Amino acid sequence: MNITCFIRYQIDPFQRAEFQRYAEVWAEVIPRCGGALIGYFLPLEGTNDIAWGLIGFESLAAYERYRTTLRADPQGRANFEWAQRQRFILREERTWLEDVASTRRVTLSPS
Repeated sequence: MNITCFIRYQIDPFQRAEFQRYAEVWAEVIPRCGGALIGYFLPLEGTNDIAWGLIGFESLAAYERYRTTLRADPQGRANFEWAQRQRFILREERTWLEDVASTRRVTLSPS
């Protein structure tokens, strides 16, 4: 089973650049700790205070190993602490999704 942790962030729209910096640090930390970073996404049009992060794992057991490794990672801890000090994340929600493998990375055929 492959799973995706779908993280919905409510951010301070006036601190968009800080959230981008936060996401860029995770691009280094998450893979090093065992997660498959699908990506972080900032608002572009419409709602200006919702951002997303998606991280893939082979299983819930793999996620638990990742969490243990992440807690011990100095750069990861520093990123969490910086975000708390700066207060650009107002709310964070996690949803766990099971991948429908046949729909992943489907691209349009040239016509």
